[in-house]
Amino acid sequence: MRLILQQLRREAEGIVSYEFVAADGGLLPPFTAGAHIDLQLPGGLVRSYSLANAPSERHRYVVAVDHASDSRGGSAWMHTVPRPGHVFDASAPINDFALYEDAPLSIFIAGGIGITPFVAMVARLQALGRSWQLHYTARSRQRAAYAQALNALAHENGTVDLRCTADGMARPDIAAIVREAPAGAHLYCCGPGGMLDAFTAACAGLPPQRVHLERFAASQEAATEGGYEVQLARSGRTLQVEPGRTLLDTLLDAGVQIQYACSQGICGTCCTPVIEGRPDHRDDYLTDEEKSANRAMMVCCSGSLSARLVLDL
Repeated sequence: MRLILQQLRREAEGIVSYEFVAADGGLLPPFTAGAHIDLQLPGGLVRSYSLANAPSERHRYVVAVDHASDSRGGSAWMHTVPRPGHVFDASAPINDFALYEDAPLSIFIAGGIGITPFVAMVARLQALGRSWQLHYTARSRQRAAYAQALNALAHENGTVDLRCTADGMARPDIAAIVREAPAGAHLYCCGPGGMLDAFTAACAGLPPQRVHLERFAASQEAATEGGYEVQLARSGRTLQVEPGRTLLDTLLDAGVQIQYACSQGICGTCCTPVIEGRPDHRDDYLTDEEKSANRAMMVCCSGSLSARLVLDL
């Protein structure tokens, strides 16, 4: 898609939202709550951003970007360069964090910029008349994006528990939230790694179909041990992955055409079928069952536990 940036809005300290419209002036492809779009940025960067507006809106897409201190180029560029009228190439909406709309109760646990997908989810649940709870942690009220809008909705079908750590407030007791969740409730978490790890541990005994999480940073380092060869089944080429290099580095250096975006094993763009060998899975996209099956891998961050890996490339 080609999108035009229509306006920027300061949502909180260090957080700016970007409203896009279709370059041709028409309606945008529909999306469901929890979806994201991939924006193509200069230098070959591709960044995924959750859609924060109501799914009923076809005239615009809204994303929010935190000016991260450890930015790898994406957020720093977004906060300094684009202005209204800037043209972006983008993917159609993709949803790897879908809302289960029939749940009797949806419980959201958000940290920082992880609030973004839940803004769209709450809007959808409000439209459906479904119940929800939001547990939201931010450094301060000045850093709590969308807090005022979400609080305005809470008197109808939902509740908001905002914890600001700079004010001396304790973070939400994730284990207690999960333990006290009524039967049938679906639980969602998006935030920093420590929050997601605590959520995963607390939900270990729940049916996996009721547990949903989305990461915006990798939970483990990419595999750079090297010392194995990768055979490309379609071309018959064999490449050596040297120590200190990722599998994706090796493929790109050899001119292999492969799609990738986050480079952290989160988005699933670089998912590649495995024909032979035992991958060293380092991603947060595949399920444990999919990893055990060894039929696919994320080549951006995963490596090989076997001396030879054969990929469908």
